[in-house]
Amino acid sequence: MNEPKVYKTETVPFRERWIQFIYRLQEKICAELEAEDGEGRFSSDEWMRAEGRGGGGLTRVMEDGGVFEKAGVNVSVVYGHITDRMKKHLDLEGAKWFACGLSLVLHPRNPYVPTTHANWRYFELYDESDHVIDRWFGGGVDLTPYYLFEEDAKSFHRALKESMDPFGADLYPLYKKACDEYFSNAHRGGEMRGIGGVFYDHLRISEENSEEKLFRFQDSVAGAFLDAYLPIVQKRKSMSYGEHEIRWQEIRRGRYVEFNLIHDKGTLFGLKTNGRTESILMSLPPRARWEYNHQPEPGSEEEKLLKACQQPRTWV
Repeated sequence: MNEPKVYKTETVPFRERWIQFIYRLQEKICAELEAEDGEGRFSSDEWMRAEGRGGGGLTRVMEDGGVFEKAGVNVSVVYGHITDRMKKHLDLEGAKWFACGLSLVLHPRNPYVPTTHANWRYFELYDESDHVIDRWFGGGVDLTPYYLFEEDAKSFHRALKESMDPFGADLYPLYKKACDEYFSNAHRGGEMRGIGGVFYDHLRISEENSEEKLFRFQDSVAGAFLDAYLPIVQKRKSMSYGEHEIRWQEIRRGRYVEFNLIHDKGTLFGLKTNGRTESILMSLPPRARWEYNHQPEPGSEEEKLLKACQQPRTWV
């Protein structure tokens, strides 16, 4: 996907560098996930935005793998005019916008292996004369287990903390709290969809945080993702399970769907900007379940997980 020919601003070299970083990251993640799965392979779907809207992307999806029932790793490089609808629903100011990022969601087959989500993105706003009026980074990584193994939660959070600590000891606690608050189903009393991770947005370029520093920060967090997640997959993927565990997995996947369709800003941004629906909704699991007023058995492993989602915990 080439650098957009519109918006010839002073940030063109930086945008191009970020775009290439994102595509390399996609290739690396897909290669390692294929190696871990052993059976599945990613398909590639390069797309362009329709009806004259700018940009496109590359959606890569693995389905019915040995380990991953569905895995999506999507890159988008998109731009356009800010509409009244975007101003109203997304609180954006300016005349035009540009966004480039990678978003992934992995839904494993085994209920003892957690689902995970991650994204890293860069955004610019312009005035009518194509001058940059705002620019920022955002991203995050989080874990959605169906059964709680505390050692997995601790190792996952520890890896994220270690990726952030060189940039400031205050960052992990701040972004961990933001993740707990963001990935929460407010319509279900604030129940979190998982056991969190880190989430950050509007990391603006400034004298204190140069574009190079923020780029390195994104690179560090992205580089920690597979090291945080794959050891958990390797530890849990061969555990035996049955219909009881699958049913619970599907119920919790229902909560995942609810969050993505009701609250998630990335999903809403894509839909409000006439994005590509297939790529936007790749995050949804292949199977989910809704049962009226379902409550896990007291003292069960299912209740243990639910309690961890109802009250944020300190893992490291």
